[in-house]
Amino acid sequence: MAGKDKPDLQALLTALRHELRRRILRVMADGEPISPCELSDRLGESVSNVSYHVRVLAEHAVVESVEERQVRGATQHFYRFARGAEWAKKVLEEFEEDPPDDDAS
Repeated sequence: MAGKDKPDLQALLTALRHELRRRILRVMADGEPISPCELSDRLGESVSNVSYHVRVLAEHAVVESVEERQVRGATQHFYRFARGAEWAKKVLEEFEEDPPDDDAS
């Protein structure tokens, strides 16, 4: 089991096996806070699907919640790469860039 200050590398690798989580992290790589709703728009995925995967990444301490805003009676959460999660960016670099959807030759 990983210590409190050390990442659980196996858990992170398991989390990064999902292609959408890697896409989310690539969008978040600039370090700017972003909401699942904004990620959903940029990635062309449903908000509920993106929110689920962002929560998984937060559980693995790869991203952290940094702000909450009230928007039309709902709470919008904003996340960014977690402080001290530079190791996660390095692990992400080990994964090959996900191929585009089309078959450009």
